Amino acid sequence: MKSIKSHFEIHRRFRNGILLLAILIFLLILYFFSASQSIDNSNDFEELSIFQTQIDSLKKEVLSKKKSYQQRPFNPNFITEYKGYFLGMSTAELDRLHAYRKENNWINSTSDFKKVTGVSDSLLAAISPLFKFPEWVQNPQKSKYFQKQKYPAKSFAEKKDINTVTSLSLQQEIGVPDFIADRIITYRNKLNGFISDIQLKDVNGLYDNQRKKILSLYTVKTNKMIKKINLNKASVKELMEVPYFDFEMALEIKDFVKENDGIADFEELGKIEGFSLEKIDRIALYLTLN
Repeated sequence: MKSIKSHFEIHRRFRNGILLLAILIFLLILYFFSASQSIDNSNDFEELSIFQTQIDSLKKEVLSKKKSYQQRPFNPNFITEYKGYFLGMSTAELDRLHAYRKENNWINSTSDFKKVTGVSDSLLAAISPLFKFPEWVQNPQKSKYFQKQKYPAKSFAEKKDINTVTSLSLQQEIGVPDFIADRIITYRNKLNGFISDIQLKDVNGLYDNQRKKILSLYTVKTNKMIKKINLNKASVKELMEVPYFDFEMALEIKDFVKENDGIADFEELGKIEGFSLEKIDRIALYLTLN
């Protein structure tokens, strides 16, 4: 027994050493455990932050898509095939709508839409709150019709001569832009003076309301003697004296008149390729047919 006991006996010095070693090991274990916990927590926080950021971005994306697909009020007269498919309309219903619109007909109410397309009552109830018609359709009693501006009527004696008006006067009295006023004077000089009020129509950039305002205060008062050219007998050189004809057009007119043994109406010139009847009322100021 003594020999067995001797194997388990520990000297006091060793016992203190073992105790100290055990305490040291415990402290080391405690240190590493706390360190690992702090590292894991920081990593977890970092991962959670990244995950939360991803969630927020997904939420924003879903919200933006929701907004983009959100239905907005629309005019049922302009439903495209894609729009109609998105609304739940059938191909036949869309075809009826588009055929109706091709005939330049307009849908001005929910009942019109139902009658034209033949959509079901359930679909109509779902999409009709989104219909947006023009204000004049919704409130016809409040609609205001455009009224053309009227200028004070003056007699011929009260009006000034348009052939003597200056660019500055047009700007100050009429409110015509400076470059348009200069263009009027330049064109007047090219014609050697206007012989009719309708020649203002040829001034490029002059709006109709500006022209009417000018003619409310000015008119052609200078009697300019114009010797009209007989279209059926005129030479190419004589036709070129008309401000609206260049050499090629004068040649075309001469050949046309010759082929047809003369013309009886200025409107016949419209048969010439490239000839526009838009200015025929001004062209006729310089021509005669007999």
